[in-house]
Amino acid sequence: MSFKPVVLWTALMSLAIASCNNQSQETAAPADTATPEAAVNVYSARHYAVDDDLFASFTEQTGIQVNVIEGKSDELIERIKAEGDASPADVFITVDAGRLWRAEEAGILQAVSSPVLDEKVPASLRHPDGLWYGLTKRARVLVYNTDTVAPAELSTYEALAEPAWNGRICVRSSGNIYNQSLLGSFIETVGVEATETWATGLVNNFARDPDGGDVNQIQAVAAGQCDVAIVNHYYWARLAKSDDPENQEIIAQTAVFFPNQADRGTHVNISGVGVVTGAENRESAIAFLEFLVSPEAQQVFANSNNEYPVIEDIDIDPVVAELGEFKFDEVNVSAYGRNNPEVVKLVDRVGWK
Repeated sequence: MSFKPVVLWTALMSLAIASCNNQSQETAAPADTATPEAAVNVYSARHYAVDDDLFASFTEQTGIQVNVIEGKSDELIERIKAEGDASPADVFITVDAGRLWRAEEAGILQAVSSPVLDEKVPASLRHPDGLWYGLTKRARVLVYNTDTVAPAELSTYEALAEPAWNGRICVRSSGNIYNQSLLGSFIETVGVEATETWATGLVNNFARDPDGGDVNQIQAVAAGQCDVAIVNHYYWARLAKSDDPENQEIIAQTAVFFPNQADRGTHVNISGVGVVTGAENRESAIAFLEFLVSPEAQQVFANSNNEYPVIEDIDIDPVVAELGEFKFDEVNVSAYGRNNPEVVKLVDRVGWK
């Protein structure tokens, strides 16, 4: 592959910045010897300081420089599309299989074949054709008020649609990708009709109109505004690790429950990564993906956001570990995006705001 001097990288970045009206944060690292085989250009929707140390470790081990552009998922997808064949992007990192599906639909990801990735990443947590691979797992759990709900009252997501939970449920908007992916998994498992019946019952049991993010739902449970909320587990873990007395009061008032343990398991989503279509540094990109599923990288990636690694035998964050082991739903996460168009129509029909 031809030599790629630093001036070309800088010029491309300047051109891309102008085309996107400075909507993404640039954190490109210097690449004094950045040939196509010695660099990998990462567009990332993850924003954790520990990632920088992790990428530096990859460079130390391989000699491949990591250049990072940070931004929101949808912005980065549109940016790569706008840049077209001139895009310097080699790798795209984002959270939620639904957003990976958006990248897939935009045509910005290419299939790769890697025995390392196929061996380490469970089949349910990667695209069947190798367009992307899961890096971490996040469980969509039930957080309940320990004064008003006994664990024995909880069982499944489906049970939350029963009359006994009328006026007791909090959850964020149906426009949120986490909820859309949950419904996408329902459709894949039980079909559209059964999913719509469940969603109708759930909406009827809302304690209030959806408002705020997952942390707001947990706060509402602690405040007695509702008894149970559907949230991603790591939001509760963040509050549990906080030194803020108010957050500690919230944790003292709530607990986490993993639903559907007697059948298919708790719904999980992923953060994931794929190689960009037309990546100039394709081999370096694949090497980077393989590094991200190494034990070293998995521990950092998972623990930085209180998530679960996709490979086995990794020490997880102590607060997350205290939640206990759980069975997770093994439906292939690629179904979440594939079913998303039907989900969008379904939530409108049942009045989930």
